[in-house]
Amino acid sequence: MTLRATSYRRAESLSDEPFDIVVLDADERHIRRKRITLANGEDILVDFEKPVHLEQGDRLVLEDGRVARVVAAEEELMEVTARDARHLVELAWHIGNRHLAAQIDEARILLRRDRIIRAMLEQLGATVREVTEPFTPAHGAYHAHEH
Repeated sequence: MTLRATSYRRAESLSDEPFDIVVLDADERHIRRKRITLANGEDILVDFEKPVHLEQGDRLVLEDGRVARVVAAEEELMEVTARDARHLVELAWHIGNRHLAAQIDEARILLRRDRIIRAMLEQLGATVREVTEPFTPAHGAYHAHEH
């Protein structure tokens, strides 16, 4: 019998101890109904009422009451840095104009690796280097963040 997770809890309000973890990349963390595999090899069916963006540390609540912690998988990314804050804003505008998934931090922008986008950013004066780390892109303006 496959266990189901029909609800979740946000990480910021938790003190429970998960029985296992599930490692998902940024795309996989946008989920409504999907079979996924926990680190222990056990399959569960995520079956939410509506699509959800799960974040690092959130919990999947299984029907039997156990919880599994969501871990953001490391992904192959580009780290984009700029000359100064204004330049970073300009780079972010060009990235947003192309509707690319981006994680925008105070001093850098993370994007999925793409040689064409890398060349464009370097032509605009950005410094781009390859990194491997968890990716938490911003959700669009039309996405209401669930809490």
